[in-house]
Amino acid sequence: MNPAPSIVFFTTASGAGYGLLFWLGLLRPLGIVPATPAFALVCLVLALLLITAGLVSSMLHLGNPTRAWRAFSQWRSSWLSREGVAAVVTYVPAIGFGAALLADLPGLATLAGLLAAVGAAVTVWCTAMIYASLKPIRQWHHPLVAPGYLLLAGYSGMALLAGVSALGGVVGGPASFIITLGLAALVLKLAYWRMIDGGDPVATAESATSLGFIGKVRPLDPPHTESNYLLREMGFRIARKHAASLRTIVLVGGFAAPILLALLATQIGGGVALPALALGALLALAGLLVERWLMFAEATHTVTLYYSGR
Repeated sequence: MNPAPSIVFFTTASGAGYGLLFWLGLLRPLGIVPATPAFALVCLVLALLLITAGLVSSMLHLGNPTRAWRAFSQWRSSWLSREGVAAVVTYVPAIGFGAALLADLPGLATLAGLLAAVGAAVTVWCTAMIYASLKPIRQWHHPLVAPGYLLLAGYSGMALLAGVSALGGVVGGPASFIITLGLAALVLKLAYWRMIDGGDPVATAESATSLGFIGKVRPLDPPHTESNYLLREMGFRIARKHAASLRTIVLVGGFAAPILLALLATQIGGGVALPALALGALLALAGLLVERWLMFAEATHTVTLYYSGR
């Protein structure tokens, strides 16, 4: 699949924003992050900026953005519509969370924060299911795709939360979460790559034509001599050596480096913690941008059988 920059940015930025919103609403009442209204407001504004920037960028991928509102009407059957509804609904408790913080209403702030956390998790799940529900693309129609979206959103959101927490002098708890979530995400990503590398295709030219009993099937001539929309969007292929290099960047820059920086912050602390966690958050986001680009670039649609026979 051809990785659209707008969708790559959308899924990464909004995932980090929702992850930050989730952890803020969940951990603040537990006292794991600073309980001051100023801290919560900074994190909330950052989360909403990332979420909004991601949602706006996703509209650039639409053929006619002025008709985007129509997607909301199909929530009974469309994960894309459910994502849109969940995203809009989540703004309500998130804004209420901020208003309660400004009005110094701690009880209401806790309730609104928890509701916003639930909305964030639901929205990310709906985003993941847009891809996981597509049966013709075996790399997306996979049991690890939806959990992976949730875990990566939580990981990137925690990386951001830890960076802001360090400004308030709180390091241990958030940094420990980065290490745990990062290791879990690393294991999941390695398992996912191993499975899609060794998995069988959804269909082959032999199964599509029912001619496999006579041997290998291939088209005698291409359907046409020029490129078209399907080939540009769904026939995109990335060289195996490039995919391997990009996977290494994801593993080292997106996971290993932030985990080591978080470990450094917990062990040394002091003036080292803030720059270490801030750098770790930037590396995590950069690594996940590459990871999300790879998720699209490595996906293969069965429609390409019509053009290539494989």
